[in-house]
Amino acid sequence: MLLVVLIAGAVVILGINSRIKAAAVVRQETIDLSVPSVSVIYPRRGAMTDEISLPGNIMAFSDAPVYARTSGYLKKWYTDIGTRVKTGDLLAEIESPEVDQQLSQARADLGTATANMKLAELTMNRYQALLKLEAIAKQDVDNATGAYEADKATVASQAANVKRLEQLVAYEKVYAPFDGVITVRNTDVGQLINAGNGGAAQELFHISGAAKLRIFVSVPQVYSHAAVPGVVARITLTESPGRHYLGKVARNSTTIDPGTRTLLTEVDIDNESGQLMPGSYAEVHLKLPAATAALIVPVTALIFRAEGLEVAVVRDGNRAELVHITQGRDFGTEVEVTSGITEKDAVIVNTPDSLTSGAPVRVESPAGTRP
Repeated sequence: MLLVVLIAGAVVILGINSRIKAAAVVRQETIDLSVPSVSVIYPRRGAMTDEISLPGNIMAFSDAPVYARTSGYLKKWYTDIGTRVKTGDLLAEIESPEVDQQLSQARADLGTATANMKLAELTMNRYQALLKLEAIAKQDVDNATGAYEADKATVASQAANVKRLEQLVAYEKVYAPFDGVITVRNTDVGQLINAGNGGAAQELFHISGAAKLRIFVSVPQVYSHAAVPGVVARITLTESPGRHYLGKVARNSTTIDPGTRTLLTEVDIDNESGQLMPGSYAEVHLKLPAATAALIVPVTALIFRAEGLEVAVVRDGNRAELVHITQGRDFGTEVEVTSGITEKDAVIVNTPDSLTSGAPVRVESPAGTRP
């Protein structure tokens, strides 16, 4: 009987031990499964560079539409697209008979007002002489003086109206506001010209001053120190391979755009030869203060969070750490990293969204190997 009890006790103990071992195995497997498996890469160093190349838009230094200041019919135009003009060159003439007649009427009204003023002045002088002889009431003298002052004001008003209409008549001739090239002609002989009186004003010509050009580029924040006024810039065009033009950084916005993290910069370049055309696309090459080489990582390694741009690296072989980085140029599938990591850091790619700094990870490939 005792033997049976001993055997039963041994069976129970063995069952309990097996269950404990099974539970421990399950617990360990659960812990192991909770640790994410990650793939890592090592940043590669980009080529040493002493300049950056940025896309830019070429614009004329002076560019303006030319409108009429008086309404009428176009009598004649003297310049067409492509015509080079100087400041004050006659571009077109407008026929405006209504304004001419208004000027004639205004001059006649001015003559009438001047005659009335002279008569009032004579009357006032006579009355003042009679007042000294006490041959007239002072009220009559005051009336005469008031009439003279009123006629004098009328003359001033009519003279101002004549000057206004003379200016409108002068606007019948349209002149070039600055040296440049006519790029648009939107009118022809006999066309009704609206100067904005009762409708939208009509652009007659468009003039572009292309002797000097400005090129706008957006310089990434990390390279903004290279875009200071006075720095020489080299400009190249796709249609002119092997040829370059020299310009200088004239100014920048002094403010980093928070949306793009770039600095708007203007490069000025002389174009007396006319080889460069406004509206063209150009590449602007800016010299860096010193040759630099950034690290290259795939875009799948980048983490975009509220704290800023980060990457995850593996520390001690099994622990993740989130590191803030500074991004340089974007090459599409790869980006430059100018600070935050080194070549020896194992950078995690396709980082899980739930990964936090200090969390354990399992590296799928040995951390000592490079892809």
